[in-house]
Amino acid sequence: MRKVLVIAVREYLAAVKTKAFLIGLLVMPLLMGGSLLIQRLLRDVRDTREKTFAIIDRTPGSLLFPILEKAVAVHNEKGIFDAETGKQIRPRLKVVRATPDSSSADALARLRLELSGQIRDGKLAGFLEIGPSVLEPAPQGTSEERHALRYTSNRPTFRDFTLLAVTVIGESVKRLRAEQAFRGKWEAVEAVMRPVPFKEAGLASRDPDTGEIREGTEETRLAPVLVPVVLTILMFMVVLMGATPLMQGVVEEKMQRIAEVLLGCVGPFQLMLGKLLGNAATSLTITSVYLGGAFWLAHHYNVADQVPLGLLVWFLIFQVLAALMYGSLFIAIGAACSDMKETQSLLWPVMLLACLPMFMLRTVIQEPHGPASSSLSFFPFSTPMLMVARLAVPPPMPLWQPLLGMALVLLTTLTCVWVAGRIFRVGILMQGKGARLADLWRWVIRG
Repeated sequence: MRKVLVIAVREYLAAVKTKAFLIGLLVMPLLMGGSLLIQRLLRDVRDTREKTFAIIDRTPGSLLFPILEKAVAVHNEKGIFDAETGKQIRPRLKVVRATPDSSSADALARLRLELSGQIRDGKLAGFLEIGPSVLEPAPQGTSEERHALRYTSNRPTFRDFTLLAVTVIGESVKRLRAEQAFRGKWEAVEAVMRPVPFKEAGLASRDPDTGEIREGTEETRLAPVLVPVVLTILMFMVVLMGATPLMQGVVEEKMQRIAEVLLGCVGPFQLMLGKLLGNAATSLTITSVYLGGAFWLAHHYNVADQVPLGLLVWFLIFQVLAALMYGSLFIAIGAACSDMKETQSLLWPVMLLACLPMFMLRTVIQEPHGPASSSLSFFPFSTPMLMVARLAVPPPMPLWQPLLGMALVLLTTLTCVWVAGRIFRVGILMQGKGARLADLWRWVIRG
């Protein structure tokens, strides 16, 4: 055991004393913070050139076009400038009337083709067609174009005009229908149908120092979403930051024949176990630095109570198990390959397993106790990240679930370490052509 600890300490010190380790610690928060800063700085940097839209108003007497034109004029006066600086931050909108030659379907099709060509040439940003029967209440569930608005554009991400047009035309159509049905009593109908204001708030809490009851804030409401995302991404990054250099180190020791010298003093399993323990210690160091910084920020903004101590304990437990589990797989890949290029073909299945929780994170946050989330969180290779995400979303889950998840991950980790040890013992001394998946299975079975 002493030799294992010596190797673990050596691997740990070799990792944390390098400039790459310090740079890596700084790069991730700088990248995340920098991306948020850049998004904030570029928030108002937009294309403010005027956008022209054609309107095909097929209602009797083109009743809705003047209403939309007036709404666009109001929007250009009040809705495209920043309230504080007065700077234009949105493009001006312009609407032009487009009318088919006749009421036939062929004339309408020719007009659509002509306007589509103008969109391709950049003369128009899009065109909106108002069905001839939009003023009539449409049958429930109908999809007929004569009762609908039909919008065509090659810029689906530009939503300023569509949001304005749908809102203005929808309100105008309801007003016209009400005036016709209730003889001008639209104001009374509108007052009756006015929705009840809805406001989301966080959970109320009691101040531990003063005993004063505090109302939930925006930060407390967003905590159940932000905390699991941050913790899951942190675990994912820390696992990769620790396991990837571990694999690279094994390949380098094998290429430079250093492994042969090391195996003259210790057994293959002891060497691999020492590397894994050093990797786990490195992961804990990275996690401690990031969690310490995150706790300081949370305390600074008075939201530290949104991250309970028990959640951090579970996070550290699953972080260590994930580092050992994935580290053993990365070590096995490194031992089976003769250079870094050969690792790519064997690495992608492991990377797919590591990325799987990220694909399912949204489902887990939305329904942490649903059958899909519960089932996925008991898949051992996804358990560390998804179980922490479920623990971070209220209400709390039964205690047996994280305990069972920890037991499954522990058993999987021991299996991975045993499998990696079998592969490591054979592959660490092999030179020349790298191993294939069939070779790895043979080494695991035969030893």
